[in-house]
Amino acid sequence: MSVTPEACRAGRAILKWSMRELGERAGVAWTTINRLEAGTDARDATAAKIVAAFAAEGVELVADGARTGALLLHSRDAGTSDGV
Repeated sequence: MSVTPEACRAGRAILKWSMRELGERAGVAWTTINRLEAGTDARDATAAKIVAAFAAEGVELVADGARTGALLLHSRDAGTSDGV
C-alpha cells in the first residue's frame, strides 16, 4: 500500500503523534516522515512499517484513488449480548 501525505497527517492527528513519535513507532527516521508528508514517495518497506505502526493503534490509512485519509477502528466486544 502506498501512504499519501494526507493519510499520514490524518493518522498522526487521530493519535496526536508528532513526526518523531511516528518515526520511533515505525522504526524509521522522523525525517523520512517529514519527506513523505512533503510529497516524496516512500519505499514499499518504509510504507509497510508506517502502515503497521498505525494499525497497531487501531488506525487504518485509506488511499484508494478517490479518497485519502485515516480511520480510527474500534472492535466490538464479542462478549456482550446486545452487540454493543
